[in-house]
This record gives sequence, structure tokens and C-alpha cells, in this order.
Amino acid sequence: MSHHNFRVCVAIGLALTYVDAAATDGYFSHGYGIKAKGRGGASAAMTDDAFGGANNPAAMVWVGDRFDVGVDYFRPIRNAQRSGSTGFGAGSLDFSADSDSNNFFIPEFGFNRMVRPDTSVGVSVYGNGGLNTDYPGGQINCGRGPNTANALCGSGRLGVDLIQLIVAPTLSYKINDVHSIGISPLFGYQRFKAEGLQAFDNAPGFPPFTGSPGSVTNKGYSNSTGVGVRVGYLGRLSNFISVGASYASKMRMSKLERYKGLFAGDGRFDIPENYSVGVAVRPNESLTFALDYQRINYSDVASVGNQSSNRAPLGAPNGPGFGWRNIDVIKVGVEYAVSPNLTLRAGVNHGGNPVTPANITFNILAPGVVTNHFTLGLTQQLGSGG
Repeated sequence: MSHHNFRVCVAIGLALTYVDAAATDGYFSHGYGIKAKGRGGASAAMTDDAFGGANNPAAMVWVGDRFDVGVDYFRPIRNAQRSGSTGFGAGSLDFSADSDSNNFFIPEFGFNRMVRPDTSVGVSVYGNGGLNTDYPGGQINCGRGPNTANALCGSGRLGVDLIQLIVAPTLSYKINDVHSIGISPLFGYQRFKAEGLQAFDNAPGFPPFTGSPGSVTNKGYSNSTGVGVRVGYLGRLSNFISVGASYASKMRMSKLERYKGLFAGDGRFDIPENYSVGVAVRPNESLTFALDYQRINYSDVASVGNQSSNRAPLGAPNGPGFGWRNIDVIKVGVEYAVSPNLTLRAGVNHGGNPVTPANITFNILAPGVVTNHFTLGLTQQLGSGG
């Protein structure tokens, strides 16, 4: 009878961001798995945990039998302001406000099992975020009198909440002692709500904005599901150099029916195509340097990439969106094994800003604008079982 040793690790990570917002590349996490987060997200050529379904499916066959679990404490501090406005008289639309709802806990876990020496099966579960805002009402005039409207001329509090969860069962296969490939079907779930956008719901006194009145704001949470796929390659070219690459298709999600008057395509909010390539160099057994390049194609998702100035009703296929452009992300990480059980990590993550100046106003709702992350982390192995 065969025996499988499952390694269980806990990790502590600290992310230091260059601006006061969520630790995100757009609304993708800067890394998946606590170890990758500690390296600034660099992971395409690394084989140290069971998050291959989120990073590179080909890596899973190298990690053995293991179970990884992590929890992020996420505290984005958001502020929005506008000055020099003239819409309803000089300064009538000026405001400055802090977003509430600042404390979040984001769990993730991965599992992997070797079914043959050259084949593994597993699953990675992870999430995206960074699109949560919650601004107070009563900030501006909007032609109704002082302090009667929120920052976008609606009533009450202003904000959105988007949560995306992805489950990635993974099959990984060693072609030989050097090369491996892997595939992860991606099953996505998301929920979304918006509040305080009454001015965009064909409100009296404003021009018509949406083709589906009553499906723009304050409808509670709406849910959707979708599928995609991630494929990957990893090559351990020597004991000291590994290379990796992965590609994830756009995940076509079902419509957020309660917000079909807000998002382009009658409420569709797909998860964008993305891909990564990376290299890991190990000068000795204790020290590893990792470098990744990632591309996230936000502009190919209409509700995200359409310009906010598009002259079409909200909810139409060519309706206004957030105007996000595609971004390139560079991730550089280093880790040092102090002992067999303790490893220290640090990293830098630099990504482009998806928000263009012409789309600033609509993006008050979604400040996913971090461009530089500086990360520190460590992992301590607690034990193993046989």
C-alpha cells in the first residue's frame, strides 16, 4: 500500500503599496497563493505550492502531495475628490470623500495529489477583487440644493461591490524529467451590487442614460457564473534555472440580470484574457530569484473596456464602460530559505494604470489603480503527516 505525505504550510504576508488602494493589478490580485504574494506575484516558473490553477497548471506535477491554505487581510484606503466643477454653477459638483468598508478577509486554498509519478490532479480556489467602494451621500448640489446628492448626483450612499471566485481543477503531466504541461478548467462565480446611481437610471431632470430603466442601481446583489480554461508549460532546464508560461482565456460570464441597464451587453461582466511568462534562477539551494511578465487584456471586455464617453445607452453592447486599457505587469521576487521550515520572501510588482484620464469620473466607483507594490512575507511549515 502506498503512502502519501501531505505538506501543510501556513504563511504570513505583508504588502506595502505605493498608493493607498487595494493590492491589485487592476482588479486581479498581484499574486495568488501566499508564497507568490510575498514574491510580488512572481510564480510562472515556481513549483512550491498548490496554486497552479491560478498561476501555471504545469507546475502542479512538481509539488507533490500537499494542501495549502491562506487568508489575506485586505485594507484598502480609498479617497475621491473633484474640484473646479461648473456643471450646476461654479464649484457645485466639488467634493472630497473617503470610502468606508475598508476591512476584508480573502481566503484561498489549493490541493494536489500525485496519482502517478508523472501525473497529478488537484484544485486551486482563489478570488479577484478591488472593486469595492462605499462613499457617503450628501456631498454636492447637483441643482437640488446644497449637500443633497452623492458624488455622482444620486441619492444616498454611492458605491459598488464586486466579488469573483474561481475554482480551477487541475491536471498536470510530466512529459519527461525536464518538461511538463497542465490544464485547468476555470469555473467562475461572481456577485455584484451598485448603490447611489439614480442619476444614470433616467432620473427626472437628467438626460436618458440607460436602455433598461430600473436595472441600474440599488437592486441588491446579482449573481453570475461562467467558464474558461488555463493552460501552462514549465521547464526545469537545470537544477538552477526554470522557465514557465501560462495562458487563460476570457471567461464568458452569464449576465448580471439585475444590472442589465448598467453594464454593456445587458449586464455582462466577463473576466478578461491574461497570460504570463517567467523565469526562476537558483544560484544555490537556499536562494531563488523569480521574474514574471503578465499581460491582462481588460479592453476586450466591453463593460470594462468601453469608453465611458460612448454615445449609447448604458447596457447596450457598445454602451459606456470604465474605459480600462490593457496593462503589462512586471513581477520580481526573491526568496531565501533560512531553514528547511522557514523561508523569507520579498518582491516588487509594477503594473500599468488601466484607467485613462478621460474616464476618471466613472472610475470613482472602481479605483483599481495600484501601479507599484512592495511585498514582504514568510512561510513557516508547521508539520507533515504520513
